[in-house]
Amino acid sequence: MTSPRVLIVDDQELIRTGFRLILTARGIEVAGEAGDGAAAVDAERRLEPDVVLMDIRMPGMDGIEATRRILARGPGCRILMLTTFDLDRYVYAALAAGASGFLLKDVTADHLAAAVRLVGTGDALLSPSITRRLVERFAVGERPPVLHRDLANLTPREREVLTLMGRGLSNTELAESLTLSEATVKTHVARIFAKLDLRDRAQAVVLAYETGLVTPSG
Repeated sequence: MTSPRVLIVDDQELIRTGFRLILTARGIEVAGEAGDGAAAVDAERRLEPDVVLMDIRMPGMDGIEATRRILARGPGCRILMLTTFDLDRYVYAALAAGASGFLLKDVTADHLAAAVRLVGTGDALLSPSITRRLVERFAVGERPPVLHRDLANLTPREREVLTLMGRGLSNTELAESLTLSEATVKTHVARIFAKLDLRDRAQAVVLAYETGLVTPSG
């Protein structure tokens, strides 16, 4: 995998330092650091990193608002959220805002580096089991408002693929489930992203639940 340039955003200097040491020791360039959301927006504009490691809870502008502002400028970078709890009530809102996944702050050094590289390639980092738990929690009325896109321009097969993506299936699993080649599945996924203006699988999962293609019960 390639080594993306990273911006680390966290209000705790010790955490920023630790992440910087971990990443640089593994050949990943740290373009800069920021201690709050407003500084992150400014730093991302100046430094143009490939990946932003973004803390969710920070004084002043939080990570969710910073994510919205950064991604509103265009799809230039990917945002990987940092949280203390895997069911943090803000994680779902962050994914809906366009984040490409999230990590717990107690992540191992190797997992952190691998996650940054993965997201840097344009993929999403999303555990199906944790995502399902998040959606089930927010499906009972706590969900933040999210733009519902019209799915009418999807073909029946594309709707089927999106539904299975929403359930957490990988491309390999999609191919097996639908008896298709993995290349064909990738083509369907790319068309879905283009038609619905989706950045990655994280947004696809959120959209599948928000539009009712996938429900907590199935």
